[in-house]
Amino acid sequence: MTDHLPTSPAQLLQRLADLGLTCETTTHPPVFTVEESKAHRGTLDGGHCKNLFMKDKKGQLWLLVCDEDRQIDPKVIRHVIGAAHLSFGKPELLFEVLGVEPGSVTPFSAINDTKKQVNVVIDASLMDHAAIHFHPLINTMTTRIKPADLVSFLAAVHQPPAVVNLDP
Repeated sequence: MTDHLPTSPAQLLQRLADLGLTCETTTHPPVFTVEESKAHRGTLDGGHCKNLFMKDKKGQLWLLVCDEDRQIDPKVIRHVIGAAHLSFGKPELLFEVLGVEPGSVTPFSAINDTKKQVNVVIDASLMDHAAIHFHPLINTMTTRIKPADLVSFLAAVHQPPAVVNLDP
């Protein structure tokens, strides 16, 4: 049920199309973890990602977008991105700011960040893929997009990302 979402998956996909961005979306059972995603993805080629919603001790919000197998140590990564001590954001804050629930975190949710509170950080290694995959605001679908098109989308919703080498 997506009636309660600030932007529906259909509205997001229409916005991507309106921007002239080519995407392909597939439907699958709900997935909440990288392991579940791997089990249901079938033959979807390209980079597969995980997205971490975090908050630092100064109140700054962060969305880290990285390869699904990348290990992220908040104590180390904070120095790479210039954050204070990091912890995972609470589900209530995630929904309030990005309009998605745990398991559906995605850079596409920047469309709902009307106050521009979240710093979107994309791991530079993702830019090397021909395509990358994200949930389109709900974890029962996956959308394939070119990395440059994702950056264009984020710029169009006034959330230009920092593309950063997340290697410490």
